[in-house]
Amino acid sequence: MAIFSLGSINADFFYYVDRLPEPGETLAANEYARGLGGKGANQSIAAALAGSDVRHIGAVGDDGDWAIEAMADRGVGTASILRGDQPTGNATIIVDTDAENVITLYPGANATLGVSELSALDAAKPGDILLLQNEVNLSAAAAERGKSLGMTVLYSAAPFEVTAVKAVLPHIDMLLLNAVEHEQLTGSLGDVDVSRVLITRGADGADLIEAGETTHVPAVKVDPIDTTGAGDCFAGYLAAGFDQGMDARAAMELAAKAAALKVTRRGTSDAFPSRAEVDAFKA
Repeated sequence: MAIFSLGSINADFFYYVDRLPEPGETLAANEYARGLGGKGANQSIAAALAGSDVRHIGAVGDDGDWAIEAMADRGVGTASILRGDQPTGNATIIVDTDAENVITLYPGANATLGVSELSALDAAKPGDILLLQNEVNLSAAAAERGKSLGMTVLYSAAPFEVTAVKAVLPHIDMLLLNAVEHEQLTGSLGDVDVSRVLITRGADGADLIEAGETTHVPAVKVDPIDTTGAGDCFAGYLAAGFDQGMDARAAMELAAKAAALKVTRRGTSDAFPSRAEVDAFKA
């Protein structure tokens, strides 16, 4: 089996501060770092680190060779990553001493994909997994194509945008979102007709709602340093768990351990743990 991931690739610029700035305020950062991010790249890397065959579909600018190399070094298949005529997407991430963050995104090359790029899905087999999110411009078309090919479609409704979510919902098997996004979803659309809805709740764990029943998996208790990318780490490991034949609870428990390890480290995908680290991890 394989996981196909259509998603963003970003350069992440981190600024570590004592507290998050107020509107109009200028703060000096204590530290600065650059890393590889983007919800799509993050989820692809997490799934590959978990041991699955992952093939990424996306785009970078002519300044993005380093990002492709970094993804390949972490085990992600990169043959379907294009070099576009827009700069590589990027994110400015401000992190405070309580591990909270604020993020500003610039889409760049992530918004330049054409429908022809979805031909990469022609290699998929029924039962393969398609991972999607909202940081690229083809999620709805990809979901429809994936469903027609018999793929299992997992969709992270982030960044949340009502029109984008409505277009994708008819074609997915599992909706992944955090507690804030779930409130935005229900406030905008009410209850949605998706067979599986998984809600991550940070330190309060995660809930899978399926056929009217809720499966709860608690978070692994750790002292967080940086929560950036934790949800993507969870999503990638969750997809890998399903890809490797785990049931929902086992896949969620694997993902919870991976996300817990991640938040004890600074950075996004650079901070994701290997499968060996996750398997050996005890809080």
